[in-house]
Amino acid sequence: MWHDSGVMKLISKNIIIGMIVVFTLISFIATAVFSITVKEEEDMSRQMMAMIYKHFDIIDDPVVVMYVNKIGQRILASLPKQPFQYHFHVINESVYNAFATPAGHIFVYTGLIEAMDEEEELAGIIGHEIAHVYCRHISQKIERSKKIRMATLAGMAAGILMGLGGASEAASAVTMGSAAAGQSAELAYSREDEMQADQFGLKFLEQSSYNASGLLEILKKIRSKTWFGSDQIPTYLMTHPAVEDRIAFISSWIETTNKNSKPFPLVNPEEFDRVHTRVETRYGDEQTVLSKLEAEVERNPQDPLAHYRYGLILARIGKRQEAVGQLRIALTKRAFDPYILKDLGWVYFLDGKYQQAFKTLESARAMIPEDPECLFYLGRTQMELGNLADASDRFLKLTRQFPRFTPAYYFLGQSLGKQQQLGDAHYYLGVFYLRKRNFKNATIQLKQALKHTQDDEKRTQIQDGLGKLNPKESKDKS
Repeated sequence: MWHDSGVMKLISKNIIIGMIVVFTLISFIATAVFSITVKEEEDMSRQMMAMIYKHFDIIDDPVVVMYVNKIGQRILASLPKQPFQYHFHVINESVYNAFATPAGHIFVYTGLIEAMDEEEELAGIIGHEIAHVYCRHISQKIERSKKIRMATLAGMAAGILMGLGGASEAASAVTMGSAAAGQSAELAYSREDEMQADQFGLKFLEQSSYNASGLLEILKKIRSKTWFGSDQIPTYLMTHPAVEDRIAFISSWIETTNKNSKPFPLVNPEEFDRVHTRVETRYGDEQTVLSKLEAEVERNPQDPLAHYRYGLILARIGKRQEAVGQLRIALTKRAFDPYILKDLGWVYFLDGKYQQAFKTLESARAMIPEDPECLFYLGRTQMELGNLADASDRFLKLTRQFPRFTPAYYFLGQSLGKQQQLGDAHYYLGVFYLRKRNFKNATIQLKQALKHTQDDEKRTQIQDGLGKLNPKESKDKS
């Protein structure tokens, strides 16, 4: 068992300083000339993404996904222009893991977010994964393995990044039959890759005004889980080796940097706390979270946020009357908290109390007019109350302001269909299924949209979409 003091004693200060010098030099050297092109990297990424979406639950929760994207974009703003666009995703699985595919797709697991206590920890993980993409670590290894078929490489790389042999059965399923384990090992991150990603990641964090101590703290949490037994080894440690060396290096880097720099600006913890509460109460293990939050209320009966969190998990397990009671207690102590009010409206909606839901959500919207979830549940409530035109307007506004809010497309299609606006109804349902990567239903809906649409510009748009979904069929028709 390793402890922080033991690590620092075993690795001499001179070695640490040498590591800092070496990796500082690396940061000023271009990352080699790669034979694999950006287009090849993007093609590989598309194949990997198809496998990831097939085996994992990629959440489209706007509150969580928009927050993760906001952190990612803040870090990216400090980088030079990149050859591709980065995308940030959240996987609904209760393991400690995060990974990046070639061409800039970054994934963080809900289990890892749930283990965090502050935004800097999430920023540290995201910065590290951005650095893997920036250094093109996977694409380098793919270039060295070009004799293996591209689709096979995609399967192997996806399985490794998701945690081959770890807690994730899906990761094993992706890789099984792709190639021998020895070949797969050639695609895994090396200790050198991890250290270089840390060097660049720390630089990115500093440039974007994040405190690097967050990365150190989450690595310690990941490492500490291994102390509970070999069956508890987090997937992250299988996909990101050399955690002890990384902790020692980052600790020394922080110590050296803090002596020569101004203090980092503080991060407002409220947004992180809201997102963390949501991840825990919507995606954490129901019984574990219920027991934890029930005990928290008993320990801190005067804490309104304890009642709020407890109310959310009660709503998830179907105890809506009790949930309303807990949220009302929270509101007596935080009467003007729009997010508690919004969630109370959500619980009323789930319980079929649509008039109460509408009034409560409208009150919340007056304080947070651009909150996407508030608009979404107002739209759904108006659908249930029969106000279909108003509901459609809400959903249309959502899709324009928050194009990644996938459920809005489904209910927009449904509300338009009930108003017999069939061309647009099928079109938005097609967009919904396309975003869910359900290409069969997307094709069906877009073909129906084509039948009911008279607008030439919209018809051309739909035909283009169908052509991309079914290129052979489109070519035969032409």
